[in-house]
Amino acid sequence: MRHLILIGDGGLSVLTAAYIWGATQHWYQTIPGVAQTGPMNFHFAKDVGLAYLASGVALIWAGAKHDKSAGICGASWLVLHALFHIWIWFHRGTPTDLVALTNLIGIQIPAFAGFISAVNLMSEGVKI
Repeated sequence: MRHLILIGDGGLSVLTAAYIWGATQHWYQTIPGVAQTGPMNFHFAKDVGLAYLASGVALIWAGAKHDKSAGICGASWLVLHALFHIWIWFHRGTPTDLVALTNLIGIQIPAFAGFISAVNLMSEGVKI
């Protein structure tokens, strides 16, 4: 089961990277809360897309090969990103709005599910 979570989380990250790269302006204007962070910066947005791509590939590899180290590395960006968004949420006054829900479903849950799955992944080659 853990390897399926890693593969799914990795796939979501790769799709996110493709969305950010392929439709940067649409991503900026459509995802709740993104436009509130300041003016559109294509360079920065594409950097974020590359981070998602690297994480996604590492998580897919981890799930397919049962590679704990790759899983932890792949989940690291996602967890740091999730923690940053939790910090932002506290500074926003802990609102229960669409931005908070989007962050929870699209950032925090996948990040922590991937990290927990990676940490609990058994050694390479062992079926879970």
